[in-house]
Amino acid sequence: MIRMKFYEKLQKLRKEKGLSQEELAEMLGVSRQSVSKWESGVTYPETEKLLIISEIFGVTLDSLLKDGDMEKDTENRVSDPYWVTRGRQYEYKSDKTFNGLPLVHVNIGFGVKRAKGVIAIGNIATGYLSIGLISAGFMSFGLIGVGLISFSLLAIGLLLAVGTVSLGIFSIGAIAFGIFTLGAISIGMYSIGALAVATRVAVGDHAYAPIAVGRTVRGTYEFIDTSIGRDFSSVSGEEVRQAIQTQYPGTWEWAEHWMTWFMGR
Repeated sequence: MIRMKFYEKLQKLRKEKGLSQEELAEMLGVSRQSVSKWESGVTYPETEKLLIISEIFGVTLDSLLKDGDMEKDTENRVSDPYWVTRGRQYEYKSDKTFNGLPLVHVNIGFGVKRAKGVIAIGNIATGYLSIGLISAGFMSFGLIGVGLISFSLLAIGLLLAVGTVSLGIFSIGAIAFGIFTLGAISIGMYSIGALAVATRVAVGDHAYAPIAVGRTVRGTYEFIDTSIGRDFSSVSGEEVRQAIQTQYPGTWEWAEHWMTWFMGR
């Protein structure tokens, strides 16, 4: 019978769980170099770290430390899937995976806590659906978000961005940048906002574009809104669409209607 040493057990358990040395180090609040030294048998973790290691991998502390086989801790319910709630950290990672990523990875707490999964929630989150202070993924939510679709304070979306400051093909925010933009300050190709600046069509109280619609306008084609309710009902949507077709032939029909649906006939 092969009698394994602690450092051999630690390396074996880590690899079976699919963790890198860096990921295990983050869970334990130590450096990757510390984990590397433990697995090389150069140094030994302190007692508090040993307790957390036994919880993470679901083995008894006694069998982890003694030479010989490891014993599963049947009373340890935190190992499958594993999670840690020690000090200022909470982490959970599901065993089920998709394309090599855990279905769910949660890693939050003080400091740099990274989460990477299909659904990722962490201080720094990366996944198909990511939620975090800094998040990146197909759909992202957070303080700073980057994704195909992003809802964040600072949102960058390849398709749709919604945030206080947003940047995307379709962008909605207090300050919006993109191709189709909607915001208090709206800057893009087709822009709607209190202050709208566009390379093609701008609609707003103050509109600046080749085709400008609003109370105060500047452009090649100028349409001044004189409605009492400031709802653009005094502007002919059909005339604006004709101006778009004249100035920019081949413009998508849905884009023309998106810019003019709320105007008068």
